[in-house]
Amino acid sequence: QVQLVESGGGLVQAGGSLRLSCAASGRTFSSYVMGWFRQAPGKEREFVASISTSGSSTYYADFVKDRFTISRDNAENTVFLQMNSLKPEDTAVYFCVAGITTRTVAGGRPDYWGQGTQVTVSS
Repeated sequence: QVQLVESGGGLVQAGGSLRLSCAASGRTFSSYVMGWFRQAPGKEREFVASISTSGSSTYYADFVKDRFTISRDNAENTVFLQMNSLKPEDTAVYFCVAGITTRTVAGGRPDYWGQGTQVTVSS
């Protein structure tokens, strides 16, 4: 069982930055592919980014490439999402996820979900 707790959301102006964190419980954190999803009001949940178990490989949705960076610290059981050049359309609840493979995570079928953290970008 893995429990995920997100933090770092908030209100920011367009063009600003936020750094989301996700703290994971359990001793097997380094065995999981980690990722982030988001869900905007009235829209379906969508994949944002994922990172391999070692952190050597990352994968991003096209709409966040060159703006967002995912990273992880296996010693601290934490995954991060650095978000720069934020746009109003980035407003959403952001969810941390954990899964066995990149395919299951990016495909929307991770094994574990956090409860989410709200990110609001004002214009």
